[in-house]
Amino acid sequence: MDLSGKTAIVTGASKGIGLAVAEALAEAGMNVTMTARGQEGLDRAVAGLNARDGGRGLAYACDVRDLEQQRGCVAATVAAFGGVDLLVANAAVGAREKVDELDPTTWSRIVDTNLTGVFYSVAAAVAELKRSRGMIVTIGSLAGVNFFAGGAAYNASKFGLLGFTQAAMLDLRDHGVRVSTIMPGSVATTFSDRAVTEADGWKLQPSDIAQTVLYLLGMPAEALPSKVELRPARVNQAGVNQAGVNQAGAGQAKANPA
Repeated sequence: MDLSGKTAIVTGASKGIGLAVAEALAEAGMNVTMTARGQEGLDRAVAGLNARDGGRGLAYACDVRDLEQQRGCVAATVAAFGGVDLLVANAAVGAREKVDELDPTTWSRIVDTNLTGVFYSVAAAVAELKRSRGMIVTIGSLAGVNFFAGGAAYNASKFGLLGFTQAAMLDLRDHGVRVSTIMPGSVATTFSDRAVTEADGWKLQPSDIAQTVLYLLGMPAEALPSKVELRPARVNQAGVNQAGVNQAGAGQAKANPA
């Protein structure tokens, strides 16, 4: 599929998976609007993208939890590049708190970002995507099918995201809009503000998720992998399985090892 001159919006694009996806899309020739809440990190990421050969990047600082800001992002993208062909809904936050200790503010922050924020991103962009007969890719998690202790808010958001994405796929495919979700296991990123170390070498890399987005874009028009589960090819020495869930410890989920 020739992506030259086409346009993507990638949320949560200043680092990690979002940045890797934006860079891969630009390398393939797409123009990319990169969004994040922090202007400084976003400007740095876009400057790095624009220093490469390929499509151009546009920085648009906004919060996915605000529908009007998402509409503003789409309008800015259309003004800059002429339309929207792809939405990659990646922005997410996480925390690990037991349900009897879970603060309502933490619950709202996670669910509003990981679930409602995706809905707002889709709602803002869907008219343009219908016009372009484009694609939506949400970045879910194997935590959307494997629950774990301390995951009440995060599991709820990712289980909900899976349901939302699959229902959206059914709603939009007759409009020529393809919808899919990528559900990675453990990824070596600074998600939840933890540093990446050598001990993370067994995990998926952000570039693996980016290549999966390109794979989905390259599928024939009549074919749609509506859900892609992506696991590390091996486990680490501590016994963490492909969903990033520790297999030891009572009450913790055992992820599908397939």
